[in-house]
Amino acid sequence: MSLPRYPNYKDSGVEWLGEVPGHWAVRKSRWLCEIKKRISGELGHDVLSITQQGIRVRDLESNNGQLSMDYSKYQFVKVGDFAMNHMDLLTGYVDIASVRGVTSPDYRVFSIRDPGVCFDKYLLYLFQMGYKNRIFYAYGQGSSQLGRWRLPTEQFQELAFPLPPATEQTQIAAFLDRETAKIDELVAEQRRLMELLKEKRQAVISHAVTLGLNPDAPLKPSGIEWLGDVPEHWEVGPLKRYWSVTDCKHVTAEFVDEGIPLASIREVQSRWVSLENAKCTTDHFYELLIEGGRCPLPGDLIFSRNATVGEVAQVSADHPRFAMGQDVVLLRKQSPEYSSDYLQHVIRSPIIILQLANMMIGSTFKRINVEEIRSFVVPSPPATEQAEISEFLERELGGFDTLTSEAQRAIDLLQERRTALISAAVTGQIDVRGAVSA
Repeated sequence: MSLPRYPNYKDSGVEWLGEVPGHWAVRKSRWLCEIKKRISGELGHDVLSITQQGIRVRDLESNNGQLSMDYSKYQFVKVGDFAMNHMDLLTGYVDIASVRGVTSPDYRVFSIRDPGVCFDKYLLYLFQMGYKNRIFYAYGQGSSQLGRWRLPTEQFQELAFPLPPATEQTQIAAFLDRETAKIDELVAEQRRLMELLKEKRQAVISHAVTLGLNPDAPLKPSGIEWLGDVPEHWEVGPLKRYWSVTDCKHVTAEFVDEGIPLASIREVQSRWVSLENAKCTTDHFYELLIEGGRCPLPGDLIFSRNATVGEVAQVSADHPRFAMGQDVVLLRKQSPEYSSDYLQHVIRSPIIILQLANMMIGSTFKRINVEEIRSFVVPSPPATEQAEISEFLERELGGFDTLTSEAQRAIDLLQERRTALISAAVTGQIDVRGAVSA
């Protein structure tokens, strides 16, 4: 869609904004908005969370996220109010409440002073753009490293926004509602495709690691109800029969800017252990951490047992020396003929996912005990067959991964287009008035 610019522009006097259409005004937030602070003083109201997907009613029974000990100290949010998480300008957001409830006293609740001058949906697009484009970030204070880069009240009230005539605000908002809905549906289609690819990928893995590649192989009961039949010549047993499982050494290591990397949860999110952004420790603590056979070797697997439980990565042949950090365990094959690739596929398959679901403890912070990892039931084909299955899966899964990457690239481009369109419309870089009734 190609849209014209306005006939003439003027300097807004605001650095981030630049030029605006000649007939637009520029107004500060204090002129447009009125901050509210209405403490409920009682319990029994819906508790609202401000997420990047909008305002949501919290399920207090789920125990997800931080919970307050006293919701009576929360502030009221009325239908039509703006609610803003200004405490973290990186992950926070703002939305208009469609339900009544209470939200954290640390958040900012405000309303429009004069609905005849400022249209709420237009202002919402402006505020949300402030987060998406990191405009507010430049006015923040605090510690961004600790996730506390906030927008103080004075800076909030001094924010300057473009203000078209009221009728034009409604036209811009209507245009953006229509066009972003189209983009959102295209994004949803790509997400559905990715889910379908994920399901098919899992089905291919599950079939290969439970039934093998020979459709004519005679089967036998595995003895495990949820696993069903397996090829007659396969073994089925606990993981510890085939692989040793060694916990990380619980040493509080000193962190240094340059030193020996530590592989913890975030380093085991892909096929290979990734140390690019790993924390580092000293030689002294490295020696302590690798005691007792804990020095990772090529072909070992590093498995996450806390938080993002079930992630697993393989130690490559050319890895630099590193130690296990907290929250992971080391898996080492009992026989050199066993395939690391095969076990990695098993761990990422429904075989382990189902067992994890039944074993994990903790409500908000998931974890699994080392002994339970050792007791994982795994199918174990002969070593040559493990290698054949791994090679087959590498070929098959490559196609799924390519299609998934293409879908993700499409989503990224659509979201970039969405952000750019909103920014151009609400700042007057394009004239959408003629497109509203189209």
